[in-house]
Amino acid sequence: MRLAKFLAHAGVASRRRSETLISSGVVTVGGEVVTDPARDVDETSGVEVEGEPVRREPREVWILNKPLDVISTAREPGSRQAVTDLVPSKRRLYPVGRLDADSTGLILLTNDGELANRLTHPRYGVERTYRATLRKPPTESQIARLRTGVKLEEGTTRPARVKRSGKRGLEITLREGRNRQVRRMAEAVGNDIVSLKRVQFGSLVLGRLPEGDAQKLGAGQLESLWKDAGRDG
Repeated sequence: MRLAKFLAHAGVASRRRSETLISSGVVTVGGEVVTDPARDVDETSGVEVEGEPVRREPREVWILNKPLDVISTAREPGSRQAVTDLVPSKRRLYPVGRLDADSTGLILLTNDGELANRLTHPRYGVERTYRATLRKPPTESQIARLRTGVKLEEGTTRPARVKRSGKRGLEITLREGRNRQVRRMAEAVGNDIVSLKRVQFGSLVLGRLPEGDAQKLGAGQLESLWKDAGRDG
């Protein structure tokens, strides 16, 4: 198995983050520093990260209702709280994708690198649904543009499902996860978002989970997530 994939499967980090760790020179195999993420390894290879042996952890996936101003990173260098602080698990969890500090709602945390990669990779187009409150009531023209795709700096967004929710509210479903995408889409059509909450990721719905609370997913929920990500789990 490729070294980066091995680290991801062991719950060290996502596959992309694992590649960064490897290139930084903190990963050793059999006592030697390895900077090639494609290096072939297995459980007997003696893989270590920063001197700590890498052992396969039991897989866990948690859903968290993220409050405002909580950071979607595994480690927060400043004073603000991180999402990992709100999950009562001893595993090395990391967030699946990101949810901005000024946004709230559903975020997943896991130590399953393969699942995290599939859920966030554009190839699989896993849906994410948000409830947004805009500064001004959206016009029909603005909604039409959001539905068909708007031009951002890095390219035009994929078509989105958009429906009204009250005078200034919209429910927006995307099949991609660009940085601050919903907010940037609103700005691109001449509006602004004053509050944003993610309420669904794939088949997983936030529901009545209290803000700040986390819940470990059961077998049925995990099976559905794997199907969302393009394969049976």
